[in-house]
Amino acid sequence: MVRIAQPCTVILIGSLAASCSSSKVPAAGAGDAAIAPDVPAAVTDRSGPNIPESGAAAADLGPVVADLRPAEEGLAPIDAGPAEPSAHADSAVATPGRPDSSPAVDSSSIEGGLGADTVDARDVPEAESADLTPADGSGASSSFRILIFSKTAGFRHASIPTAVEALMSLQSTGGYQAEATEDAGAFTAANLMRFQVVVFALTSGDVLDDAQQAAFESWVAAGGGTVGIHSASDTEYDWAFYGDLIGAYFKEHPAIQMATVRVEATDHPIMAAVPTSWVRTDEWYAFVTNPRPRVTVLATVDEATYAGGTMGSDHPIIWAHMTVGGARSFYTALGHTPESYAEAPFRQHLVNGIRWAAGR
Repeated sequence: MVRIAQPCTVILIGSLAASCSSSKVPAAGAGDAAIAPDVPAAVTDRSGPNIPESGAAAADLGPVVADLRPAEEGLAPIDAGPAEPSAHADSAVATPGRPDSSPAVDSSSIEGGLGADTVDARDVPEAESADLTPADGSGASSSFRILIFSKTAGFRHASIPTAVEALMSLQSTGGYQAEATEDAGAFTAANLMRFQVVVFALTSGDVLDDAQQAAFESWVAAGGGTVGIHSASDTEYDWAFYGDLIGAYFKEHPAIQMATVRVEATDHPIMAAVPTSWVRTDEWYAFVTNPRPRVTVLATVDEATYAGGTMGSDHPIIWAHMTVGGARSFYTALGHTPESYAEAPFRQHLVNGIRWAAGR
């Protein structure tokens, strides 16, 4: 992977701010030119260095949740008949907990030099959300629980702390309670049943072992909803279940630049309050396969509006689908830059997607 080191300034939500020397081409500002005349060749994130992870677990926000799917959704119960044995049969994992101290993270190996500390729901102040609309107009009255998982075993995005803080700050608007962790030990059957949605927030590489994968598969079979943000598609290439759930695997991307997102499912709740022709700066992922035959494509990116696209006239960038068992999966390839998480339409997009994945 060719990387260009250039100084940049990262703008974080709330009180966080830091400077970085990114290993990628820095994002253009909202007023910058859309396309530079000499765009570098496509870059893949899969060859990124292994990054040490935080071992801290998330705070306990409440009792066990018995039913993952809301009663009003009316989904058919899962067939209790014989199932094929899982390839990850051994699911004996210790119950996760918050250790006395987390292992140190070498921030010099992380993109932008930002740490990977676990964020506790009680540590992040509520951000201003007056620019967003609760999907049902009731805010926290239909509260549900989500687990934000941001572990990386490959390329690590500097925007991870910003993304996690944004998701935590949107709890009231989204009507959810969130816990955030990079401890894969949270993926046990008992712990996952406390959540209606798991968010893979800019994860990368092989982040779960066989037992953790088996626990997650069982949780999805019980109706758990999944949200994937950006490099969630650059995760678990050797786990077919995960690949089917997310919808497609990341292949490559050109330099960060402006492009136009075309919303095609204008009546889908995930795209509510999002511009139908959405011009923004991001890192435009191309995928190993086109997910359209397997998912409902909500939006595409117009390759005529940026340089370096490789998927042609049909380039899905946001999609969603239901699993055979009635669980919901939503993926957005947007969200590479820290600045994304300060954009009202993108924040609304995330809230919509999380609520849809929970069946709200």
